[in-house]
This record gives sequence, C-alpha cells and structure tokens, in this order.
Amino acid sequence: MSSPSSRPAIGLRRRRFVIERPVDEPDGFGGSLRRYVDGPVVWGAINPVSTSERLRGGRSDMVATHRITLRARSGVAPPMRLAAGSRRFAVRSVSDPDEGGRDLVCEVEEILQETGP
Repeated sequence: MSSPSSRPAIGLRRRRFVIERPVDEPDGFGGSLRRYVDGPVVWGAINPVSTSERLRGGRSDMVATHRITLRARSGVAPPMRLAAGSRRFAVRSVSDPDEGGRDLVCEVEEILQETGP
C-alpha cells in the first residue's frame, strides 16, 4: 500500500478540468462524426511525463504526455478527454494506483491545436 506522501496533497489539485464525453453522430454518408460534450467539472493535479516525436502525415509532430490525478470517480475512461481552459488532453488509460478508491490517475496525451500561418 502506498504512503499518503505519494499522493498529491489536496492543495495541489487546484487545476480545474472539464470531463468531455464523446458523442458519435451519423455524417449522412454512412460514417460518423465524433464531437465532445462537456460533462462534470473536477479538480486535479497535472504533472508532465514526457515528450516524444511522432511521424504523422509525412511530418514530425511533438506529443506531450502528462499524468493527471483526480479524486476517484466512476465512468472516466478512454476515449474521453479532459479540458483545462484551451488545452485538451486525450485520456489514454485510467488507474487507481493503490486500489484504495481515493485517487484516479489518468495517463493523457495533450492534443495540440494546429495554428494557421
């Protein structure tokens, strides 16, 4: 069992996140379009984990991964997103690190918005 010092103190959970839930709708051509709708507001702590470079569409993109710790709650899972202001984070995995039902740790990838020239 982990010690209390291994969890973020409640005061560190000062970042406001909105849980965004995916909604798939028909696109009229036999496929579907995914949009995200705002869900509940939660407070959490965010810590950067790593950055890596990926080749996408013939170009190199930087991908930043983070660990976001929230108070435990049910229903958070991939492919949901967490939003903090204008930043969006795709949830890749969710775990309860000490299985105590107190914390929910989300491994996320930051979704970088493309800007025009």
